[in-house]
Amino acid sequence: MDHSMHMAMGHGDMGHGGMDHGDMDMGGQCSMNMLFNWSSENLCIIFRSWRITGPISFFFSLVAIVILTAGYEGIRSATRKYEAAHAQRLSTFVGSVNTGDTETADPISANGLANVLPRTHNEGSPLLAGRDNKAALARKGKLTMAALYAIQVFYSFFIMLLFMTYNGPVMIAVAVGAFVGYLAFSEGLPASKTIACH
Repeated sequence: MDHSMHMAMGHGDMGHGGMDHGDMDMGGQCSMNMLFNWSSENLCIIFRSWRITGPISFFFSLVAIVILTAGYEGIRSATRKYEAAHAQRLSTFVGSVNTGDTETADPISANGLANVLPRTHNEGSPLLAGRDNKAALARKGKLTMAALYAIQVFYSFFIMLLFMTYNGPVMIAVAVGAFVGYLAFSEGLPASKTIACH
């Protein structure tokens, strides 16, 4: 077997120089740890672009994580306030309408006065218009609450990904953010709900 031709070709003739290795950033790869660690060397937080390059970037990243995690409690607080305001708006309507979750009773029918009072429930009744408005308001409120719930779920899993870096300082920053968020937004509610579980 003659290897002279193979040797004469050389490594450069194989077109290896033209191969694109742009995806392989050998200078600063993200470390993927599946074990608890304290190292910030080559640490990327969720995104490749969120790379820790030194102590200053690590410090500011930890501050950002605290703020992000505290913001989750802010979203939950805003959702609770919207739900309360929505329930208050719905309670201002008189009449019975099925909102999808509960049915509000018509006080005239509930007190047995429907046969005593003249019938006003006809096609042109303002009560029917009120019922239509209440139903539309209930649908709009349910859509808004569903969107707020979806944001909370996305946010909670984002925070879970932060925790899954298995990096001690990042995990502590998540806990500190939950602490700060609870202090800022809890409004005296029990602390039974966790961040990662929706």
